[in-house]
Amino acid sequence: MKVTDLANPVMSGWFADQGLRLDASPYVSGALAMKEMLKRVPRTEPLASLTSGHNGGIFNGPMFKRVYLTDPEHSVPFLGTKDMMTADLTDLPRLRKSDAKSPALSYLELKPGMTLISCSGFNAGRRAYVRPDLEGVWSSQDTLKVEPDPERIKPGYLYTFLLSKFGEVLVRGSVYGSAVKHIEPHHIAGLPVPRFEERFEERIHQLAQRSAKLRACHQAELVAATKDFFDSNGLPEMNSIGWHQQERDLGFEVPQLSPLSLRAMNYGERAQQLKHQLSSVPHRRLGEICAAGQLRYGPIFKRVDSDYSHGGRLLVGQRQGWWIRPEDGRVISPKHTPAGAFMTDETVMVGGHGMPSESGLFGRATLVTGRWLKHAYSQDFLRVTSGTDDVSGAYLLSFFRSAASLRLIRSMLTGGGQQSIHSELVARMPIPLAPPADRARIAATVRYAYNCRDRADVLEDKALALLTAAIEEAAG
Repeated sequence: MKVTDLANPVMSGWFADQGLRLDASPYVSGALAMKEMLKRVPRTEPLASLTSGHNGGIFNGPMFKRVYLTDPEHSVPFLGTKDMMTADLTDLPRLRKSDAKSPALSYLELKPGMTLISCSGFNAGRRAYVRPDLEGVWSSQDTLKVEPDPERIKPGYLYTFLLSKFGEVLVRGSVYGSAVKHIEPHHIAGLPVPRFEERFEERIHQLAQRSAKLRACHQAELVAATKDFFDSNGLPEMNSIGWHQQERDLGFEVPQLSPLSLRAMNYGERAQQLKHQLSSVPHRRLGEICAAGQLRYGPIFKRVDSDYSHGGRLLVGQRQGWWIRPEDGRVISPKHTPAGAFMTDETVMVGGHGMPSESGLFGRATLVTGRWLKHAYSQDFLRVTSGTDDVSGAYLLSFFRSAASLRLIRSMLTGGGQQSIHSELVARMPIPLAPPADRARIAATVRYAYNCRDRADVLEDKALALLTAAIEEAAG
């Protein structure tokens, strides 16, 4: 339960400033105290005076019926509040183009440099930056768009402020509602934005821009690595498997049933065809590759809470595993955490519990390397670690992030309500092996992609540190 700080009690005059709100949230969140602190900064400007565009530059959108398609010619990528935190946006759902480009929705197209704020739901108040590769993507009505006026403020500087601890408190202090949280444009229009000399703001902006470009590079390099994987293995047709364009698996016969599974989904014709194609080139079974590594779920263990000052580690679950940064997880004590919760370098993590819905994370893959090695990971991930020097984890990731791998894994299910990956079926999964030189090149591309992600985090942290120090110094 939150209580007010006795050193900074709630004042009666605050009620009028908050529209006579009687819920405790804006008064104990620290938002009003933060506004009082920012008043000591020599120069601030209200957010609404620094934006331009539709509805003055701070807007969300209307509720509308969403019609999703799979044909890129007749659809556009569609970003929801869950997707805005994701690092790799390759598999965004696609909205019908005629709807997206209609006068009612055309202004929901994202522009690089915008700041996105989730404005509906339990996690209202999250912020993300529209990086260069998101041009041509539409966003949902549950996302506030903040479009900076380039003549008044640099986009990267404004985003860095909204992402900072100051922006965090101010934005989340604007949230209304109990069960369903909500933020409207007018709730944040008056947020005070500190202003500094042009050279300093430009420096912050450039750091944010370089970070955004590196995040775009991270995704582009991963896409290139997966394409290279199938091209190098003589399977270029698997770069676009057209899963939904094929006939559904209805009324098929299975001549030889395996005692491993009697489940019809595990014998689907489309998945079996994919498996046959992968087996038609030089390959090795996944179980063989991981014989001296690991191919299993993580241990189930009791979480003992800790904090970073006592050496705590962030616990990453399936929800945060694909985020740009896994920020909202639980911090646990490493002393009371089994070794199996910590990963070795280049372990492929596959979402292994849940429901295999089109927008779900079940069967999707990411790589643990670089700055993410310090985290602990929940038991819900299937750990895939190569046990042989000639097949690296980076090479495996280039395959596991593909649509072909996703569909194969989703044809290896076990369980009732919550699905799991069948351990023996996945061990038989064929992994095409390109010539050694190609494998090394593909792995190098993946490693470079994850290096870009780590460098982007460093630049973003530097921008936040510079701005935080400047604000605290200016406020005295």
